[in-house]
Amino acid sequence: MTTLTNSSFEAENTRQGTAVSARGLNKNYGRGETAVAALRNVDIDFEAGRFTAIMGPSGSGKSTLMHCLAGLDSVDSGSIMLSGTDITQLNDTQLTTLRRDRIGFIFQAFNLVPTLTAEQNITLPVALANGKVDRDWFNSVTLTLGLADRLSHRPHELSGGQQQRVAVARALLTRPEVIFADEPTGNLDSRVGAEVLGMLRRASQEMGQSIIMVTHDPIAASYADRVVLLRDGLLAGDLNNPTPETVIASLTKLGA
Repeated sequence: MTTLTNSSFEAENTRQGTAVSARGLNKNYGRGETAVAALRNVDIDFEAGRFTAIMGPSGSGKSTLMHCLAGLDSVDSGSIMLSGTDITQLNDTQLTTLRRDRIGFIFQAFNLVPTLTAEQNITLPVALANGKVDRDWFNSVTLTLGLADRLSHRPHELSGGQQQRVAVARALLTRPEVIFADEPTGNLDSRVGAEVLGMLRRASQEMGQSIIMVTHDPIAASYADRVVLLRDGLLAGDLNNPTPETVIASLTKLGA
């Protein structure tokens, strides 16, 4: 792949409509003989408006890649472009602002504030930014996610699936440039997990939301438009229009 300067990298990122792009990513944990290379010179693009899953065996680097792309972890070398911004050049304060204003997160553990209502949890990022909630968009998101009659409930009054829907609504409310989802169905049963994955797919197809999801589940990955495969910190495959069968076959070749 042709090496890009920062300026040409930014131009390509904008021209091709990519949500996030990375070049030459390297990330190591530990030092000396105990050092582990989590990412090895990774070059990758994630198209805007698409739902992409990242998969690989345990220790493949998939979670590390997502955390670096989202600005939750630093890299040892390389560049990460988010809509024209090289996030590897930002300081901690700038990264905090970027994550708050331009990125959405959905975690396996939901990460809801137990003392707040569903509505307050959904609008929390806007409140922290001293912003104003777009009520029309809020109503549209909560209606789409089936939360309109649960907004006054606190997390302990909601089922696991409803709590995850609140987390999805919170991620969508600010219309972020990209949503990162880390095993978003890991704590859900198969039926509710399918509902949440269907919502993420609709968010991509109907709302144009860019979604990057880490998962170990071939069925979950089949909801995505694309699956990126990693092994030992290296890109090891790329599937478009995945099915559970093609994902399982690809993972089997990787020894997962």
